[in-house]
Amino acid sequence: MGGQSMTVKIYGVLRSRASRNIWLLKEIGMPYEHIPVIQHYRLPVPRPRKVPTHTQSPAFLKVNPNGLIPSMEVGKLVLHESLAINLYLAKKYGGRLGPASAAEDGLMTMWSIWAMTECEPHTIAILYNRIGKPEPERVPALAEAAIVALQRAFNILETHLKDKGGYIVGRRFTVADINLAEVLRYAQAAPEMFAKRPHLTKWIEKCQARKSYKAMMAERNAEPA
Repeated sequence: MGGQSMTVKIYGVLRSRASRNIWLLKEIGMPYEHIPVIQHYRLPVPRPRKVPTHTQSPAFLKVNPNGLIPSMEVGKLVLHESLAINLYLAKKYGGRLGPASAAEDGLMTMWSIWAMTECEPHTIAILYNRIGKPEPERVPALAEAAIVALQRAFNILETHLKDKGGYIVGRRFTVADINLAEVLRYAQAAPEMFAKRPHLTKWIEKCQARKSYKAMMAERNAEPA
């Protein structure tokens, strides 16, 4: 846990992918500074004179010229992309949450990229079109298409969890579980995806039963919708 004298700053709100970073930091028990930055598209229209710091604010664009959240600063290091931030934090500060070997490092990175590419486009579509958007804006057909598209990935993960002791890497809870659980949380708007996959169901229930997850979600739910 050495090197924690430098403050970790997380830019974003918990109603964004910054939730992943806050969960991990709470799991580590590491102090951090949370700097709320909301998504530009969430600003009210018409806008009042004073608006909160958002992803197109000049001050935030100096941190992340992409205009996306989350971002992290620690010392002189600035990182973007929520999964990359988590992999870094776990490797440097996370103890058993991080990799115990180069092989585990590769596996944690592999599964995180897999979640981002194979699952997240579809889990987001489920979330938005089942519960996330106002009902008149939902397109049920998009949610149904995403559920069909996810079947293979969910079957792969069900088999993996069965064969690997109920966790993603190393037969223990790690950053890989946090990264995947947060991507798959969006798909919980389609509970039928989990109903016939007992190992997947047990795994995500274990992840979301953790004290750090519950603390993160309590803060998230307290934010303005």
